[in-house]
Amino acid sequence: MVAGNGELVNGAGGGGRPRYRDLPAVEDGSGARLAWDYFGRKDELGTLNFISPEAVLRGRDEIRTGERIGLTLPQDLPDPPLSVGRRPYEHAIEVRRNGRDDSVSSFFLQGSSQWDGLRHVRYKQFGYYGGRQEEDLNGDELGVDRMAEAGIVTRGVLIDVPAFRAAAGRTSQADTRDPVTVAEIEEICAWERVDLAPGDILLLRTGWLAWYLGLDAAGRESLRASLHNSEGGLECPGLASGVGTAEWLWDRGIAAVAADNPALEVLRVDRVVGFLHRFLIPMLGMPIGEYWYLEGLHQAAAGDGRFTCCLFSQPLRIPRAAGSPSNALAVR
Repeated sequence: MVAGNGELVNGAGGGGRPRYRDLPAVEDGSGARLAWDYFGRKDELGTLNFISPEAVLRGRDEIRTGERIGLTLPQDLPDPPLSVGRRPYEHAIEVRRNGRDDSVSSFFLQGSSQWDGLRHVRYKQFGYYGGRQEEDLNGDELGVDRMAEAGIVTRGVLIDVPAFRAAAGRTSQADTRDPVTVAEIEEICAWERVDLAPGDILLLRTGWLAWYLGLDAAGRESLRASLHNSEGGLECPGLASGVGTAEWLWDRGIAAVAADNPALEVLRVDRVVGFLHRFLIPMLGMPIGEYWYLEGLHQAAAGDGRFTCCLFSQPLRIPRAAGSPSNALAVR
């Protein structure tokens, strides 16, 4: 690994944070950089550390009407599950004399609206966040319960791609590979009149989930394919992959990013550009959200022109878990 020249992000809450290009680089030719020493090798929160008390209060200030908007799907959607190896959970109800009790089995924590936690993926031989190897995860480190201890409360910013494009006379197609670049996100923020700040969580609406929910059973079944097969499979819009996206998110102090599509990033994955999951989760410690239901928030923003909210999310406090249902709520 090599270190950069130490230039810092100052102003606008940068707080002397090193720029992405000055973080240590992984010597594999990918351009990927890591934040392990900035937060400390024992850190288990990654970029959620950007949610300072000031960021929480900034989120609080977005509550103006008291309107509450759920951001999660019913837990049994998508149906059938799209990811290879996942299957529907089984819900058992036990009827007793004085009431009912129930349980679930085969419950995949990342099967619906969810967070990918810091145990979810590793970066090649370099390991999981902080340089941890498989044997290091035999204990409790990096479990999603660490994210759940204090919960997630900050400002959420809806990046409404279809609304922005429609206003510009452009269209979006949910069944095509359509990367949303950071340049376009900056254009959207200007259109929405939003200035991003450290600790914000981006909510990327591509329109994919609304499209998916409009399919019949046969249409949904046809989408069952490997999400990571570069020779075929599911195509959908999403965040542009590559180091440039990771750099932009880090330099702005974004705490996390979630989207309404199956993988946050655009699919199919371009293996030449790289898998954004690996640049964000193990390298920077940035959790990512998938399958978030953003249509209610979109409708609210369309009504009053306000694309920000106070975002609440309470992951399940399950030790050693790699992910969790997002349990997310926007309050405006």
